[in-house]
Amino acid sequence: MDFCESWIEYDYNPFVSFDKNGKVKYINQEAQYLLGETTTKNIFELARDYANITYGFKTTVLDIGYGSFSFYAITVGYMDEEEIGIKLYKKAAKKLATIGEYGEIVNIYSLLDLCISAASASSAKTKHIKIFDPAFPDIRLEIEEFTKLVNKIFQSYLDSSTIKTKLTLNTGEYLKFNNKKYPIFSLHIDGENRDETLEKQIEQISVNANSIVQFKDTKTIICSALISN
Repeated sequence: MDFCESWIEYDYNPFVSFDKNGKVKYINQEAQYLLGETTTKNIFELARDYANITYGFKTTVLDIGYGSFSFYAITVGYMDEEEIGIKLYKKAAKKLATIGEYGEIVNIYSLLDLCISAASASSAKTKHIKIFDPAFPDIRLEIEEFTKLVNKIFQSYLDSSTIKTKLTLNTGEYLKFNNKKYPIFSLHIDGENRDETLEKQIEQISVNANSIVQFKDTKTIICSALISN
């Protein structure tokens, strides 16, 4: 692998090239993580839809997301009919100011079950669906603040008939702090009616909970470091 190839391979932004039939010819490391959240078909169709009419390269500014990935622009290029490439430019993510190696060890499943029970008591008409990664260890959290954060988010979905809560580990994603590397976990909460007026309060609570919160259409996503000791 030469210098240019290595640069693409370790780029922060996903890059994929396809043959004319949509079969992947090359994929860098970041794009492998992206394809854990969407399909090669979706990325190929995106490249085809935004390709230049004639041969060459075209950059388009747009707002698009797949799972936990958000992008602000793409570049699509092709020199002949045999191969087309696409690079997606990731939005700068909010960063945690610190990694809280304090707090208390807690079973995340039990904590979330308590939050869901409290939300169910507030709105008996709402159906809750849980999709939990089964491999989480007990983790260290600021329990009171994290619970406030989850409860406030559930409050923003009180008018939804169904709330889906998904707990997952962000494969290949880490936070670095004081020369230590921490995996990231995400909590996705989704319902058809979200009260956007509560966003500011949710963001303020997330700071004390040492978490990052994102809002995407009907979905609210919490990201935090997974500290298990």
